Amino acid sequence: MNLKPSKTSTVIIVDKGKGSTKTLQVKTKHISRIKHYAAGILALILTLSGAIIYLENQNMAQQEETSRALAQVNQLKKSLPTPAVAPQVKKVNDAQSYIQDIQSKLQTINNYLRKRGLKGFSTKGVGGGDGNGAESKLTDNEKYSAYDEYLDRLVHAVAFTPMGYPRISSLTSYFGYRSDPFESDHAEFHPGIDFKGERGDAAKCTADGRVVGAGWNGGYGNCVRIAHTNGFETLYGHLSRITVHIGQKVTAGEKIGEIGSTGRSTGNHLHYEVRKNGKPVNPISYLSLNK
Repeated sequence: MNLKPSKTSTVIIVDKGKGSTKTLQVKTKHISRIKHYAAGILALILTLSGAIIYLENQNMAQQEETSRALAQVNQLKKSLPTPAVAPQVKKVNDAQSYIQDIQSKLQTINNYLRKRGLKGFSTKGVGGGDGNGAESKLTDNEKYSAYDEYLDRLVHAVAFTPMGYPRISSLTSYFGYRSDPFESDHAEFHPGIDFKGERGDAAKCTADGRVVGAGWNGGYGNCVRIAHTNGFETLYGHLSRITVHIGQKVTAGEKIGEIGSTGRSTGNHLHYEVRKNGKPVNPISYLSLNK
């Protein structure tokens, strides 16, 4: 589209070297505003230059702050006392304190065992011998470390491994194949053991864990399932009443329900199972610490 002459101006560009000229038509209003354009470009250049200078100053300040912080850290490291070399033999007071810690852990284990109806063991005579008076070749520090590590594992294992009796009473049925109580001429596999009891008697958890089942479970009737560590799970069946809920954390010796005769049952008793990685194992192996 041709511009109207009244609104345009002609700019002549002369090339002295080649002796040629070029013409350029520009709107007159742009020529009148050229000062404003120049001022805007100059302001933009100044703004960008200021921003660059500001960022460079900020970066330098940050680097200086980082250098000061590193210097302070190095100064603090130098001011820290040099750690002393651990003595080969602890002082008498240290040894006595450590033995008290061992006895405290053994007492915790004994408490777990008593909650399960098991007899604990003596905490007397804690030492590093072989039981016949022979002294270990380990240093005192090594003995202490070995005992401490072993006892920590023992406390955890005793707490979370099904152990002892969910009810202190006689057994009425054992793990394995047996005559079907409903059809005597048939055999069935019994995946747990049964404890004698009366309706309303307490059934107790045999290890710390989390309730993963609490409700009606087919032939088990009212049933509680508890997950423990290392792939262990315990099951308590034929309950007349359940006193825990799914997701609840329970500890060894805690009441989880009351004995009854719900489900496929011929009378009041507690059915108890121990499962390892989902498969039933003989609970008899977990009733005694020595087993």
